[in-house]
Amino acid sequence: MKKYDIVIAGGGTAGCACAYIAGKLGLNVLLVERNSFLGGSITSSLVIPAMKTSENAINTEFFEKLYSELSAIGGAITYCDGNKGWFNPELTKIVLDKLMQEAHVDILFESNITKIEQKLSSYIVTIEDNNNPLSSGILLHPIETSYLVDATGDAKICQKLNCEFLEKKSQPVNLRFIMSGIDIKKFSNWIMDFDKDRNVTTSCVVNGNTYLSTAYTWDTGANWALKPVFKQAIDDGVITESESNYFQLFSVAGTPDSIAFNCPRLINNTKNPYIEGRFSILRLSNFCKKYLPGFENAYISSIANSIGIRVSNRIKGRYVYTADDLRSGKKFDTPVVISNYPIDVHSAQKDSSTLEKVYQEYQLPIESLMVNDNLFVIGRCISADFEAQAALRIIPSCFSMGEGLAKYLSRKS
Repeated sequence: MKKYDIVIAGGGTAGCACAYIAGKLGLNVLLVERNSFLGGSITSSLVIPAMKTSENAINTEFFEKLYSELSAIGGAITYCDGNKGWFNPELTKIVLDKLMQEAHVDILFESNITKIEQKLSSYIVTIEDNNNPLSSGILLHPIETSYLVDATGDAKICQKLNCEFLEKKSQPVNLRFIMSGIDIKKFSNWIMDFDKDRNVTTSCVVNGNTYLSTAYTWDTGANWALKPVFKQAIDDGVITESESNYFQLFSVAGTPDSIAFNCPRLINNTKNPYIEGRFSILRLSNFCKKYLPGFENAYISSIANSIGIRVSNRIKGRYVYTADDLRSGKKFDTPVVISNYPIDVHSAQKDSSTLEKVYQEYQLPIESLMVNDNLFVIGRCISADFEAQAALRIIPSCFSMGEGLAKYLSRKS
């Protein structure tokens, strides 16, 4: 029977960080990914850019390495606010492959862990290959691992092991997309003149290309510059009122004519969010072409493969991290994350979303990643209450969780 030090289920942001650092520290690592590529939210769900967090963040070696490798091939920039998290999702797939090879991480693509048996100090996992014709015989054989890491986002491994979960709450999901063929300079000049609020709309030139960001929501508490534009589009029947609930866009690193959209935010509790989302994307793209200068010749160039999920299952681990811990800046003996990102809770109701600033840095302890001595969770399914998880789910924090866990397991091994 083949044996690994660590088997990681899920090759998303947290899983890749954990695999890379563990491999670089000399551990024998197997990464099991259901898709044909790595990156999770960045690549499959088009969650770009990564949000900016504390200048005093810890466990950032993987983030810095990913940025360095992507930057070298034109796939990452540092934005004018100092955020290095502006990644190109397609090039991220390639760089993650390279990093896993560099760290000697074994990867099984298009695969799932279907059976788990617990021994005294290890797990025996059986892996299914999702009918991949290129698979090898190893996929049908049990594999033993000293440590099992659930980085699936939905805590699918913990579900199979009948672990205890925290109360389930939800936030609306997004189905993101990218448009290309945009005259970015034209749009930048227009939006920067149209919206003078630099907390909402910004633009800068990096490596000769113009990059920008802007936003709008239907909430009435802010004086959104784009409000009359959306009202006109609703009156014209181009989009529905519900499709104006959340609109955010960012340029894409290394592409002179593309913009990524953090929308539509799906609020109608449909049975099939992918169908609703794609119809909304078509209407939003028509809105952009009709009302936003620079989009006249634009087209939809990419739609996310996966829904962007903000919260789902959360495990009850050794320590349940709370919003009170976060707000108070409680200190811990073994922190894996240091951040100051706000509590960010999206709502399907108008004027009901929360973006609560945090006025000091906070720490996430290793115990919030522990289910038992051999089973761990990283990513959005960590042991944290609803509000705390809403601050910790961002990409840089997930990178830090994965890296921090890898270092912890290296010390234990």
